[in-house]
Amino acid sequence: MADIKSRHFPRSANKRGAARLAAVQALYQMDIVGSGVMETAAEYEAYRLGKDIDGDQYLDADFQWFLAIITGVVQDQKQLDPLLHQQLSAEWSLSRLDSILRAILRAALWELINRKDVPVAVVVNEYVDIAKAFFEGDEPKLVNAVLDSMAKKIRL
Repeated sequence: MADIKSRHFPRSANKRGAARLAAVQALYQMDIVGSGVMETAAEYEAYRLGKDIDGDQYLDADFQWFLAIITGVVQDQKQLDPLLHQQLSAEWSLSRLDSILRAILRAALWELINRKDVPVAVVVNEYVDIAKAFFEGDEPKLVNAVLDSMAKKIRL
């Protein structure tokens, strides 16, 4: 898993962008380790967000935005996953996706549904950039296609 360092993010991130990146990493961590929302949020607030770790300065993030995303995704996952499943082809089924890619799609879809104050283009661009920070193949294109399609249905 990549660290929350500016060199991993394709362009300069603001505090919300950093919160999105951190939320994706936290969702990945919770999926792999099985830790809970509050435990993970406390760890990120105390030891990661905006902190200097081993000489690397981690991005300062909007903690409330970060917390809203991870809490919302966990609470709404049973509604998010079927929506994502409908958008994916057999070769890209949700269960076959890399854990970090699932985290990206879940966080982005949650934000599209629940944060209508954020323009669609911002949500799509931010999460495509996050995908680019982790993947060099077709995954960022997949994120773009899925989010674009979902946005057209959700934000008529």
